[in-house]
Amino acid sequence: MEVEEAKNLSLGLIETSKAAYLTTIDFEGYPITRAMFNLRNRKQFPEFSDFFTQQDNKFIIYITSNTSSSKIEHIKKNPKVSVYFCDPEDFKGVMFGGEIEIVDDIKIKEKLWLDWWTKYYSEGLEDPDYTLLKLNPKTARFYHRLNRVNYNPGEK
Repeated sequence: MEVEEAKNLSLGLIETSKAAYLTTIDFEGYPITRAMFNLRNRKQFPEFSDFFTQQDNKFIIYITSNTSSSKIEHIKKNPKVSVYFCDPEDFKGVMFGGEIEIVDDIKIKEKLWLDWWTKYYSEGLEDPDYTLLKLNPKTARFYHRLNRVNYNPGEK
């Protein structure tokens, strides 16, 4: 399988995967993985499709989280993470790795905000417990049908 085919299949996974699986490293050095909203899923979050289409890096990943969660503490100590998207029925997946950052820009946070999220962040968009994370992946590993392709998602 060629890199371009792997990239195209990866984009398809990003846009259809039900969840984004975020892995951080805990304080004892162990990986912790949890399922997060996949804001790139076009069916679940069509409101964000235009935002992601306008990004320079077509593999950019944003994740929302509670500031009070352990994952934020893990990220502050060690920002190296992986985010995995998959189609378990077809045994297809892609893992992105890199250093994730906390987004402070209220304009970006506003673009990736839905009013029903007040059930998680009761004070709304400016709730101190609302954190937006951004990953510009440095590595990618795609797997499907015994084909494995490693690539740099930032390369054109």
